[in-house]
Amino acid sequence: MSSRTDLPPSAAPLTFRGPARAGAPPAIEVREVHRDEVAPQRVLEIERYDTADLRLAAAGITLAVLRGDAPASWELRTPGDGGPLRVPVDVDAPRGRLPVPDGISDLVRGAARGRPLRPVGRVRTIRVVHRLLDASGARLATVVHDRVTLSTLGRSTEVKAWTEVTIDAPAALRGALADRATAAGLRPAAPCGEAELARLLRPAPCGSRPKRKTAGGALVAYLAEQNGRLAAADLRVRRGEPDGVHRLRVAARRMRSALRGYRRLLDRAQTDPLVAGLRALSRELGPARDAEVQRERVLRELAELPDELRLGAASAVATRYFARIESEAAAAALAVLDGPEYAQLRERLDRLVADPPLRGRAGRSAKKELPRHVAEQERRFAARVAHALDPELSPERRAAALHAARKAGKRLRYVAEVARPAVGRPAKRHARAVERIQQAIGEHQDTVVARATLRSLGALAHVENENGFAFGVLHGRAEARAAAVEAQLPGLWTAASRSELLRWLR
Repeated sequence: MSSRTDLPPSAAPLTFRGPARAGAPPAIEVREVHRDEVAPQRVLEIERYDTADLRLAAAGITLAVLRGDAPASWELRTPGDGGPLRVPVDVDAPRGRLPVPDGISDLVRGAARGRPLRPVGRVRTIRVVHRLLDASGARLATVVHDRVTLSTLGRSTEVKAWTEVTIDAPAALRGALADRATAAGLRPAAPCGEAELARLLRPAPCGSRPKRKTAGGALVAYLAEQNGRLAAADLRVRRGEPDGVHRLRVAARRMRSALRGYRRLLDRAQTDPLVAGLRALSRELGPARDAEVQRERVLRELAELPDELRLGAASAVATRYFARIESEAAAAALAVLDGPEYAQLRERLDRLVADPPLRGRAGRSAKKELPRHVAEQERRFAARVAHALDPELSPERRAAALHAARKAGKRLRYVAEVARPAVGRPAKRHARAVERIQQAIGEHQDTVVARATLRSLGALAHVENENGFAFGVLHGRAEARAAAVEAQLPGLWTAASRSELLRWLR
């Protein structure tokens, strides 16, 4: 029989959709099929959980209870490359609104903001599987007949019902079986039960964003991107991933820098409290990040020491020290993320990108307006670097001045990032030059922190009757690195402040 249905060229299963009461296509009429082996009916269910205002969906998070072939389980899907997290449903739990397991509710607390999680939608599928056999009993094809009912469970309820038929067959039978499906009133369609529920549960967009070519549009696009990165990093911290705190702090710092660097485009009565909140967040998470960085650095440098300099159990002393410090810092970081101030900050950041408090000049051309604000930060950075390079400064004052220059350099980089899409290559070349000197200054600051840590480790080794000589060696090397960085800085600054790199700011 020739096929009258347009089929995709691949061997992927074909899916058809039709009215709720449509039956399975009469496959037994196909010449090659001798028997239709019908499996017992099964009921499959996906019940989505979310807050009443769909906070999880807005964050790209899917939480559902799956019931069907396997024992019922919770399934959590989050943005990123990781697979779903599955937790069995308590067999003694009553059917209905189930308590969300602690391990899952802890992970999504940043997105839910303390709001209760409850059922918001359900897809129920009554499935019958037909195995089409040839005269010898070998399987020719499989036809899955689903009666799908979808319902939302929020303030308003929407119910939909339809039939889906999926045909998994070799090329020789696909056309004939597809013709039977269309003859039964079914039409080709993508599988849509879960996708349709996701569409219905997608939060409506709030307000409208300014045009990207305006200064305000470029700024809001950048803030929205960083707000999304902050939300993703929140999940990484709660999962205990090593770089979670770092990513969260970087996103917070980028947003804070953009809000401060472009403050003349914004209503500061609304944005200054956000700047303060983001600064407090970064400061509170700082110990967790510092402990992570110093552990990696100290243990690596200890391992690189020759045996004759690595006396005693220095690595064991450092491992015990950082285990305690990191455990305390991680607990403190989670306490911050579970606190009311953080939840309120996340709420305000969401409102910021949904309804940005832009002033009139934000409507100007991004290409013309944004460089003016970057130039202001460039002058600020230049003043900080010039002060840090003053040969009359004491070592302590130079370390403080370099730290201030480092922070100014980061703000300059992040403010320039907002302008890069509008300005292009000149902004990118300038950013690379600034990053080189900022990284050098950052290396100097790292040695300042490292030397303080190594002094603590040396004292701890003495208390534990261990040999702390190796920590003294590393302390001396850190001092030498700091001196080397200070010697490099004038040349790096000359390269970063070349007139051709700054032309786009004039």
